[in-house]
This record gives sequence, structure tokens and C-alpha cells, in this order.
Amino acid sequence: MAITPPTLLESMRQVGALLQSGDLRGAHERLQAIVATQPDCVEALRLLGALRLGLGDADGAEALLRRALALDPNWAPTLATLGELLLNGGREEEAEPLLRRAAAKLPQAALLLARHCNDRQRPAEALAIVEPLCATGRAPIELVAQHVNALAALGRRDDAVAFYQRLADSAPEESVATHALAIALGAAARHRDAERIAGLALARGHRAAGVHFTHARSLVALGEFARAEAALRDGLLQEPRNVEAHDHLARLVWMRTGDLAQSTALLDSALQRFAGDEALLAAKAAVLQGAGDARGALACLAGAAERPQAPPALLVRTGLAALDVDPAAARALAERALARSPTAAARSLLAAALLGTGEPERALAQCEALLDATPDDQYLIALQTTAWRLLGDARHDAYCDYAQLVKPYRLQTPDGWPDLDAYLADLKRSLERLHDPQGHPLLFQSLRHGTETTEDLARHNDPVIQALFKAFDAPIRDYLAHIGHGTDPLRRRNRGTYRYNGSWSVRLRRAGFHTSHVHPRGWISSACYIDLPDGMAEADTPDGCLAFGEPGIVTMPPLHTQHVVRPAPGMLVLFPSYVWHGTVPFHSERARLTVAFDAVPGISA
Repeated sequence: MAITPPTLLESMRQVGALLQSGDLRGAHERLQAIVATQPDCVEALRLLGALRLGLGDADGAEALLRRALALDPNWAPTLATLGELLLNGGREEEAEPLLRRAAAKLPQAALLLARHCNDRQRPAEALAIVEPLCATGRAPIELVAQHVNALAALGRRDDAVAFYQRLADSAPEESVATHALAIALGAAARHRDAERIAGLALARGHRAAGVHFTHARSLVALGEFARAEAALRDGLLQEPRNVEAHDHLARLVWMRTGDLAQSTALLDSALQRFAGDEALLAAKAAVLQGAGDARGALACLAGAAERPQAPPALLVRTGLAALDVDPAAARALAERALARSPTAAARSLLAAALLGTGEPERALAQCEALLDATPDDQYLIALQTTAWRLLGDARHDAYCDYAQLVKPYRLQTPDGWPDLDAYLADLKRSLERLHDPQGHPLLFQSLRHGTETTEDLARHNDPVIQALFKAFDAPIRDYLAHIGHGTDPLRRRNRGTYRYNGSWSVRLRRAGFHTSHVHPRGWISSACYIDLPDGMAEADTPDGCLAFGEPGIVTMPPLHTQHVVRPAPGMLVLFPSYVWHGTVPFHSERARLTVAFDAVPGISA
């Protein structure tokens, strides 16, 4: 006997209650019963498809969602759910039109699409999606963040501040607008203002977890780590399963203590409270790996990854841990993930793992497929050139022509100083004030035995630091003229202009070094030497040198350094962001102080 509409309504309410309580299997069974008797119920089909996807049945989920879409082609929730499924499966060309249709009616769809465009380095498209929604002043804060990210990627951070300042001024008592302004100020590196505005939102009673997290980010940039930790803990009291906040707290505690147990203590508590939460488990594994304990990260996830229905994202996270210690296991995990959902993350993992198992031809095929979608991803270009090198392909030598593409410069003395040595001495004092002498390396960074600053130096208000970035201008412009134009990933982006896309200082202590790495979102990267241990510039050993060519992942056979640059105080070295580079360990009681930045193409010539 068919379910009558009132009974159907009650059944759907029961499904909602089951979902809210976390009883996914109960909801799944109830929805199956509804669909069996009411096969034309679009929302039941959609919800059942979403649950099937959550249970690992992507094919079954897609079939149900397409049935729902055929019944009502304009139902935004179906468009969004199917679009998300296709997007996560790497089927971007099919997903994007569905999400665009849903975005006008459903903020969640707009958020998915904007985040995707920003992640794919298509900020202009992200901006077009979110700006009309954000202009209303009622957009969810997650959409605000994507709006600010898009403007920042386009070099328009000040426009973001002006946009949200207008909204805040028009509704001075509206706490969401105040929070949005704090986000924009933070993105513009106006951290003192961002901290004040976030504090104002909190004082007005807008004590949502997100405001605490925004407040914490500004406090970290200002070096007020104890207050930042307290803000993160306050936010996590409200949202104990917020993975991003747990990640930030772990990074902060690690930077202050260097102790993994302390860094993951709140994560461990959340995992006891929410047993089986795979997102929290993956977050803990990422922290372990970020601290250099890849084996611990792998052990953390191994049990969950062994389950036949382990989600593809969990398999990829486990594979990233395995990549450092067992490339064959990483390959198997990537292949399992791809069989379930052919995402870019799984393909990237597979490409890296195949280089470690001696299969560069297969790795190259994965890289080329990925680069079709994201041609400026510097990590993928690094994997591609590594595959070429293993295959003896001449394209490696063209892309990694170190003699031509790694170029050292001696800085000119900035105005106001008698000579470069005097300027570097003042700069050293300014930079050392930003380094915690008792601090530890940031998580997820390449440096070992040293500290790294936490704010964007290119936007710092110290006039001594500002003078450094002015001194960088002439060498960068000379480098752009030197590399010229062409079709390769470096030259085809050369419009003769640039802008900074992140900058920092590193202070390496005795035995300090950088593991070999690349800068995925860069274009031109750098190392500028401010202060060096005595004799390093004249030594006949490679200690402390900048080394190029040794991959930061396992390869079979192993590949070694191909080019070395010996540092000297006042030297700036520029090079493509996709080339593997690291620092040779050195042994001295005196620290090695540097500044680095990434540059990307400017907006217009």
C-alpha cells in the first residue's frame, strides 16, 4: 500500500531526526522504505543518494541522484549534491554546470563552487560567484572567506577591506559584518586591526566559534601565542569537532613546546569523545606527519584504512603518510581511493608513489592528466620533471636548467644606509625580534632545527624590513627580463610584472637544514641571506649551501643534488618555484638567518 502524503511527511521528519542523532544506517533504511513505496519523492531520492555516498557507494549514489534530477531538473539541493559528488570524483566538467545552476539558490552550492575555483587558482571565477551574495551582507561567513581569498589572490586585499568596511559601517551593530571585516583585515596583513575588530565582535556577544578562530589567527600573526591558544580553546569548546581549529591549535602548541603529546592532547580528547570520527583521526595523523613522524601517522590511520568501506579521503591521507616510508603501500592506497572516487588528490598521491616504486611512465601519465586541469601547480610540475629525469627525457634538462634559471644577485644598499653591511646589521636586529629564541620549527614546514616567522614580511610595517622588499624589486625585474617568454611553465606566465605571494624569515640553529621541497602555489621563489656563520661563504664544504635537484619524495632509483649555490650575506637567489631545493646541514653555534618569498605574476603589464 502506497504511503499517503501525510504519512510521507511524517516519515521524512523521522529521517531528519535520525540524521540529526547521527544514526545514518537507520536513516538509510527508512529512506529505502520510502523510496520503495514513493519512487517519485525527489528529496527522499536525494537524501538516500547522499547517504549512499557517505557509506562509500559512489555509483549507487550517482544513480539515485540522477533519478531525482530527472524528476525535477531544477531542485537546487539535488543539483548541489550531484555536483559535489562529481566534483569529488574528479569530473569537473560535469560538476561545474550543476553547481552553477544551484549556486543562485543555495549558498552551500556557491560555497562548493567558489572553494573549487579558488583551489584551482581561478580566483576571478570564484569572485564572480560569491561577490553578489556577499554584497547583501547576509552571506555565511564561509562564503565571506572565499570572497576574501579570491580578492587576495587577485592582489586586491585592500578592496576586500574596503568592501567589508562599507558593510560594517552600514550595520554597525551587525556582528557578522564585523566578523567579516576582521577576516578581510587579516588577509591584508593588518593584524592589529583584525585583532581589534574580532575582539569587538566578541565583546558585542558574537561569540561563535568562527570569531574565536579568526581572533586567534590575528593573535598568532602578532606573536601573542598565549592569547591565541586561549582563543582556539574557547572556539573548540563550542565546536569540538572543528578539524581546522584543532590543526591550528596543534601547530601553535608545537611551535611553543616541540612536544607531540601536548600538541595533540585536545585532539586525543575529542577522539575519545567522538570515537570513530575519521576527520579528527586524519587531523591527528597530519599533525604527526607534520612533526616528522610519518610512521606514527601511518600507524594512527592504518586500522581505519583497512576497512573495506574506508572513505577515499581517508585512504589518501593514509597514503600520504605511507609515501615517506613505503611507496608501494602508498600506491596501493591511492589505487583503492581512485577506484572509489577519481579525485585529483588521489591521482597526485599515485603519481608520487609511482616515482617511489620505479614506475615513472605511469607517474608521468598521472601528472599530465592533472596538469591539464591545474597547469600552474608547481608540485605537479616537480613530479613531472622528476619522472622525466628518471626516464632520461631531455625535457627535464630544459625545465631544470639550473645554470640559466637559478640566478644569484647581490642586493644594492637601500637608501638611508652607508653600505650593505650596515643595512644587514639593522635588518638582522629587526628580524630577530620576530623569532622566538626558544621556539620550534612550524609544523608542515621543510625546516629542521630552527624557527620561522608567522606573518607576511612583505606587508610588515617595520621600515627596515620594508626597505628589503624595495631592494628586491630590481633583481626580480632583471630576472623576468632574463628568463624571457616561452611556452614552458615558468616563461608562459611572464607578463613582466609580479606581486609577492607570501614572505617569511627562517633562523636555522646548529645542524639546521631544509628538507628538499617545492612551493606549490608559487611561480618564482627565493632565498636571501642576511647573516651567516663565520666562514660559510668561503668554506670548501657544502655545509649550509642551497642545493637543487634532490627530490623531497622517495624515488627509485634515488636521485641526488645537481646544482649548489654557496650563500653569502646580502645575496638573493631567484629560481622557479617548481624546482626541488633544500639546505645542506651545517655545524656552527652561530645561526643562519634568511628571508624568503614567493612571487606570482602581477595583474597587468
